[in-house]
Amino acid sequence: MSKYQKNYPSPEEDPRFHDTYQFLKRYRDATYSLKVVIHQLESQFKLEYGSSIDEFLDSIYAAGIELGDGNIEERAKSIERSNKMLKLLDSSVDLLRSNHKYGEQYYWILYYSFLCPQELRNTDEIIEKLVPHIDNISYRTFYRKRRAAIEALSTILWGFTAKETLDLLNKFFPE
Repeated sequence: MSKYQKNYPSPEEDPRFHDTYQFLKRYRDATYSLKVVIHQLESQFKLEYGSSIDEFLDSIYAAGIELGDGNIEERAKSIERSNKMLKLLDSSVDLLRSNHKYGEQYYWILYYSFLCPQELRNTDEIIEKLVPHIDNISYRTFYRKRRAAIEALSTILWGFTAKETLDLLNKFFPE
């Protein structure tokens, strides 16, 4: 194992990034699945009730009626939860992009690695797409910056731990 690997574990090896890395790895599939489920639910609803879900719910709420069918309600809640998680990730990526000092670079790295609808075949293809956004990007630079982007995104999604916060404060305000 090289010195580089000892100091910088991959996202797969570092438990601090595990959740964010796994979340990002599943983002593309989750987004697609959510769109498919919504499309199927809308189609089924149109066939059964002769209107869109939004039109139906608007008429139900206007009449003051509550839904009694737990199946539709449970499916809607499940879709809503999934959608909220995806929106949380999207807004966190937007915050990273607009506020972090390397936000634009990190955005494009995360986008081509995890977020774009079409999965790229390999690292070469990702790096090729990154060339207009990051000058002189090599494999090492890509992996180093991808790790840093995941770390920065993790901080936005999950926050600092108490130990990290104390270490940071001690650097700025030593005793």
